[in-house]
Amino acid sequence: MKKVITYGTFDLFHLGHYNILKRAKEYGDYLIVGVTSESYDIERGKLSVKDSLTTRIQNVMNTGFADEVIIEEYLGQKIRDIIKYDIDVIVIGADWKGKFDHLRQYCEVVYLERTKNISSTQIREEKSNIYNFGVITDTLDDRDLLDEIKYVSGLHVESVFANDASISEEFCEKYQINKHFTQCDEFLDSVDIVLINLDVEDRYSYIKKSLEKGKHVISASPIALSVDEHKELFEIAEKNKVILMENIVTVYLRAFMQILWMANGDTLGKILNVKCAISLENFEPQKSFYEALVLGVVMIIKLLGQDSECVHVTHYQNDAHYLHVLFKNQDSIGTIEITNNIELKNELVIVGEKGTIVVEDDWWNTGYFEFKKISKKFDKRYSYNFDGNGFRYVLQELLIMLSDNRIESTRFFKDESEILIQLLEKMNIKGLDD
Repeated sequence: MKKVITYGTFDLFHLGHYNILKRAKEYGDYLIVGVTSESYDIERGKLSVKDSLTTRIQNVMNTGFADEVIIEEYLGQKIRDIIKYDIDVIVIGADWKGKFDHLRQYCEVVYLERTKNISSTQIREEKSNIYNFGVITDTLDDRDLLDEIKYVSGLHVESVFANDASISEEFCEKYQINKHFTQCDEFLDSVDIVLINLDVEDRYSYIKKSLEKGKHVISASPIALSVDEHKELFEIAEKNKVILMENIVTVYLRAFMQILWMANGDTLGKILNVKCAISLENFEPQKSFYEALVLGVVMIIKLLGQDSECVHVTHYQNDAHYLHVLFKNQDSIGTIEITNNIELKNELVIVGEKGTIVVEDDWWNTGYFEFKKISKKFDKRYSYNFDGNGFRYVLQELLIMLSDNRIESTRFFKDESEILIQLLEKMNIKGLDD
């Protein structure tokens, strides 16, 4: 019996998929189809897959060509599958021609031309809403955010607003945006989603104006300087049924979701200590002390708990700059340590009764971490794909929320956002970035 295998995502199943399965079956007697898992698609940067894995498998089975369906879960699995299933022929789309020639040492490799003028991307764009995306800014620096948008289907950067006409015009030209405005109402009429790229003192008023006009908003965190302002903004968002979310990349990463699951479950046992250490020299683009502090406090809230209280602050600023903040939650503690011009090892460490999670280097872009279990000889390592500066994962969550008609993010809840502002208010650290 001659065995054939082929692979694909098979999202929004169409005639091209049908044809390649039909032609693949003609190369043998038994066809195995590998359908990519959701996690593998994300790791490969395919962030806009619409159909669930179950739906995609069912669509493949409904053709009648597949004798067996397997799940493709990681890069390099094809070699294992060829050997495991004693494959004679692997069929690949011609757009990958030459990329899989190394498999010829295991079986015959056939590249098939795809059906012309049809693709999942094309169908996805036709079926999906295209949201016009706009930026409110007071600087020419986009903080490398706009380049991330091209990796997420369904968004188009339409316009920019700045009070300063020269900034608005130059920003538009620099990032090849369609329109620039100095009148905020005109700008808001041109977009569906607004990115607030402003200092914290100026965010509240523009977020409020955007929400009142029925626009979805992504803003740096925190979104306001007081709890009252925060509550008002979320009340407006809920009233107008629009999304207000904070651009805290770390909480949208798959690796961090795994860390959070382990910390909140029984893997670590009771959390005893959470340590966040940040050296500002390692941020690209450069972050301020305040931005780094916000990131650290978010980690305390997510990992140590919402009942955490700030009990002591040490702040030293001269030629070197040093900040140490101590938190307590019942009998557990947390620390944030931030430096500039002082050597400090970047790390996020979560100590529990049963073990420790260690995330080193630029832990805020978490893609890899280790779990060291007490009484176990070997550590367990976890690795996840991380691309760009991570903003694409924030955008992915936004589009999922829009698709689900959901206005509150499950990655950073409204209550957690309010607690962040409460803690920052209580710390009341003056002159952080003077």
